[in-house]
Amino acid sequence: MTSMTEHALMSDPGTSGRFGDYGGRYVPESLIPACHEIEAAFRDAWADPGFRDRLTTLLTVYAGRPTPLTPAHRLSRELGITLLLKREDLTHTGSHKINNVVGQALLAQRMGKRRLLAETGAGQHGVATATAAALLGLRATVFMGERDIERQELNVLRMHVLGAEVVPVTTGSRTLKDACNEAMRHWVASVDDSYYCLGSVMGPHPYPWMVREFQRVIGEEARAQCAAELPAAVPDYVVACIGGGSNAAGTFAGFVDTTARLVGVEAEGGAAATFGRAGVLHGFRSLVLQDEHGQVQEAHSVAAGLDYPGIGPEHAHLRDGGRARYETVTDAEVVRALVRLARTEGIVAALESSHALAWVIRAAESGGIAPGSTVLLTLSGRGDKDIASIKELL
Repeated sequence: MTSMTEHALMSDPGTSGRFGDYGGRYVPESLIPACHEIEAAFRDAWADPGFRDRLTTLLTVYAGRPTPLTPAHRLSRELGITLLLKREDLTHTGSHKINNVVGQALLAQRMGKRRLLAETGAGQHGVATATAAALLGLRATVFMGERDIERQELNVLRMHVLGAEVVPVTTGSRTLKDACNEAMRHWVASVDDSYYCLGSVMGPHPYPWMVREFQRVIGEEARAQCAAELPAAVPDYVVACIGGGSNAAGTFAGFVDTTARLVGVEAEGGAAATFGRAGVLHGFRSLVLQDEHGQVQEAHSVAAGLDYPGIGPEHAHLRDGGRARYETVTDAEVVRALVRLARTEGIVAALESSHALAWVIRAAESGGIAPGSTVLLTLSGRGDKDIASIKELL
């Protein structure tokens, strides 16, 4: 197991973009200058109080931050723990994606780019990108797998209403991995006027670091809220769902230097942190689902946003160093968790978020989480988009 010094955790990875053995920049030569340009622009913007102030203002008056920390009273009593929900589902557009997209859209505008390119699985990143583009007067092109378009019809309609072009991807599994492929191909051909607004802590450097920094607001808010609410100031567990892993990375960043146990929860059929091996995918080195010949395997999840065969490189580093653990849940557990939260707390969570909840329920009921423990769970999105899928699953 790799040793990790506390000061190195979730910090600036430097110009190499490496998190231990993971990360880096594995892209066509034609994209190297674009990645360097984005890194330089982000470093300059992040050091500029004016940029930070404008981002904070938009996240406050437009996106609805800070999001509340909601005690799940009835479910807590049933489970014998104290369960606190960080309500990213209450942001404008309905998920944590808006935090990252507003930041990247402001950066694109600062760089003089006029169009945002994006990939999306569940559609939440696509909706957030279309929203930010409309707000700032930019164009948006969103690549989405044909299968995901079918099961996320509501979000596709929202993107169209917001003025975005939605490009169906018909290759491969027709899901998130293939949407990423097409978005990156298109970026190569249009790099001069287009900015690739990547939706998670993946891709070539500086994206994993940059997206984590834009999502860090989740963890920092939750840390302050827990300090005000909890006798011990810090929860025993901090839990979030993980596909690429941006909501988990943002949440973990606020607690990585505390005693809280960090738990990322994957779909059993897309569990790269659990079953993956080191490999390169979409411009970065991380843990990837592969066969014995090194070919990337298809991922499966009932949640379109977790249908991805890899995880962000920083998550792989946290796993190897033992600072975070990664668990899996089944589709059936996820659906049961979604319904249970709805019927105990009146909150319909996204299928993605329900993965984290499914693990908390299982661990609390099996003794994996000790009675009386305090658990912070990031509710990354709301379930409106999943109603059609939920109807078929019930």
